[in-house]
Amino acid sequence: MIEGIEKGEQLSRQLTSAQLAMMAIGGAIGTGLFLGSSLAVHTAGPGVIVTYLIGAGIALLLMGALAEMAVAHPTAGSFGVYAELYVSRWAGFTVRYTYWAAQCIATGGEAVAIAIYCQWWFPETPKWLWIVVFSAALLYVNGRTVGSFGSFEYWFAMIKVVGIVLFIVIGLALLMGLTPRPAIGLSNLTAHGGFLATGWRGVWMALVFVIFSYMGSEVVAVTAGEAKDPEIAVPRAMRSMIGRLILFYMGSIVVLICIVPWNQIQPGADVTASPFVKVFQLIGVPAAAHIVNFVVITAAASSMNCNLYLVTRMMFSLARGGYAPEFFGRVSARGIPIPALAVSAAGLAFAVVAALVYPDSAFVYLFGISLFGGLYAWLMIFVTHLYFRPTWDGAGGRRLPVRMIGYPYTSLAGAGAILAIMGTTWWVEGMRVTLIAGVPWLIAITAAWFLLQGRVQRRVQRKAGA
Repeated sequence: MIEGIEKGEQLSRQLTSAQLAMMAIGGAIGTGLFLGSSLAVHTAGPGVIVTYLIGAGIALLLMGALAEMAVAHPTAGSFGVYAELYVSRWAGFTVRYTYWAAQCIATGGEAVAIAIYCQWWFPETPKWLWIVVFSAALLYVNGRTVGSFGSFEYWFAMIKVVGIVLFIVIGLALLMGLTPRPAIGLSNLTAHGGFLATGWRGVWMALVFVIFSYMGSEVVAVTAGEAKDPEIAVPRAMRSMIGRLILFYMGSIVVLICIVPWNQIQPGADVTASPFVKVFQLIGVPAAAHIVNFVVITAAASSMNCNLYLVTRMMFSLARGGYAPEFFGRVSARGIPIPALAVSAAGLAFAVVAALVYPDSAFVYLFGISLFGGLYAWLMIFVTHLYFRPTWDGAGGRRLPVRMIGYPYTSLAGAGAILAIMGTTWWVEGMRVTLIAGVPWLIAITAAWFLLQGRVQRRVQRKAGA
């Protein structure tokens, strides 16, 4: 019996495979692409296209490992529960709390991104005002039934998908001269220093920003606890989601780099607008720039909405596993863990403070802090899979509908890539905060585990005997 799944109040299984796939896209396509890509372009130049291909390869490896475990154990705790089952209780404890804290910060980062987008329209308004307004609205959405949440996120994600498709189509038309304007062509791919304007070093260092674009795709595994027919829905959702992500990312980045010289997209380290908005602004299409700004606002709101879902379910899982106060494991009459939602809104409050104290660099700081948690979660997914497969097969588990190709070498390659990206953050402009904040956090949460493990184990044993 999986720890943390007990008798009593349970989450409601209402999510379809279509909603799962859209929620994964909603979680992944957000500020990492629409805002963070400007930092990646600034670091790698046109070579950022190669960086996105490398990121796609790592994401494919992750989905292969995660799909196996999610089908075997469809639970809201997802990879946190898997780490506990197959690695150690310490691993399950640290990965869940680290992911929860990082995603709380990431949710705040999405709110700051929304404020940046809104200030493009209303430059005199304070960032904290937009953060408060959008936070209140999305907390309300997450407090309703999971079915209504799934429907809301489906259409929210649909807006960003349609927006990306239109951006690619319009961009291709501009490149090929299918508009009244002269054809732009592909000259910007090699102008201003060449395709590898910052060298292979820049291509690799940009991966620090690009990998963040793919983070959030793990939401499919977290939502497995509320999926109808998880053995069918989860693998199908993962396949469709990762394929769409690669298509959307590669298409939009290629168009972005080709339309405007890369050195005009993001001249400095401080982010003031989405590069997708800047493209139409720089080529003199103001109406399109305003439409794109609306799309990126909805994209950030969608990711913010999805992140709130993630952190709420992770805290719920911690409480059900005996690692957090039991109060956070309670659900409402509608099947929503309201107490877990309330405490998980801490990242939004943190974003308000960051916007007041660091108005110009709040997004970069929040980005860097949350990146550590995402990287640590991905690393533990690969490590857990290395333990999962031989244990599952050795115990005579049922034949899984999905199996990762190339095990164990693919899981080892994925883990190695994540460790290398973690180390690289130290040399990337503005990203030292990732290790400066992340390493002390991991030490502190490990110390907390050793201090509390006796109490936690007694509580788990008491629950098991109940």
